[in-house]
Amino acid sequence: MRTEFGKVAVLMGGNSAEREISRLSGQAVLAALLRQNIDVMGIDTAHNVVAQLTETPIDRAFIALHGRGGEDGTIQGMLELLRIPYTGSRVLGSALALDKYRTKQLWQSMGLPTPIAELIHSNSQLPEIVAKLGLPLMVKPVLEGSSVGMCIVSHIDELAKAYETASHFDCVVMAERYINGPEFTAAILQDTVLPLIRLQTPREFYDFTAKYSDTQTTYLCPCGLPPSLEKALQDLAFSAFQSVGGEGWGRVDFLCDDAGKPWLIEVNTVPGLTDHSLVPMAAKAANISFDELILRILATV
Repeated sequence: MRTEFGKVAVLMGGNSAEREISRLSGQAVLAALLRQNIDVMGIDTAHNVVAQLTETPIDRAFIALHGRGGEDGTIQGMLELLRIPYTGSRVLGSALALDKYRTKQLWQSMGLPTPIAELIHSNSQLPEIVAKLGLPLMVKPVLEGSSVGMCIVSHIDELAKAYETASHFDCVVMAERYINGPEFTAAILQDTVLPLIRLQTPREFYDFTAKYSDTQTTYLCPCGLPPSLEKALQDLAFSAFQSVGGEGWGRVDFLCDDAGKPWLIEVNTVPGLTDHSLVPMAAKAANISFDELILRILATV
């Protein structure tokens, strides 16, 4: 048994809308650490998480939680109170990155390119929002990931229904100018931006189905861009990640418009970690195996 990491707890599951994806990530991380002879245990944080973390002495936690309750600073704050070191971003970086609207406000203040957006409430004047942002729009819950609750609005008559769909997730809703162009993701490991991945889907956009079940979704890595342009986009992604206080590892998603201009969309501080997820895919392109990737993330603690 390897001893340099001590007793490791992989935190997974939880109660967010991304619970099942988190369980898959957590099980993949757990298996990778077991293969490398690490003293590790899995913890589902849906119930009695403090009791589970304190009944057995834990030396460090590997966070494989997605969405609220795991990626929003709450579990990070609890681990700090318990004095358990953990992977990924700290409390502020986690909380800020999960909030798509406040992340966008920060980027705008720094001059980083991101589509303009407005918050929508039940009493919002929808024609005014359309007049300001134009059409089409992307409507999304501000605090959800995995494209949960997201809709493209091409006509003003569709906006009320899109708001209703997004508001079911019990958080603020945002309308964002839609960028029609190729989508890319930049995986970050420590101070390195891994090779970019271009995402392609026959669906209207890269939604939950395209991410997790559509066999026609394709991933290009290498992404096909000239090396100088890829490097410039990697630098932009790293700046965007650092701006929100991202640490250790994560992922930045962005789109390029018809003119080739990049538009930052969001930061993921705990991206998916199954062997089919995007960060492991980028790591593989950089000659980093899945098991080595998990070990490198654990070593950032």
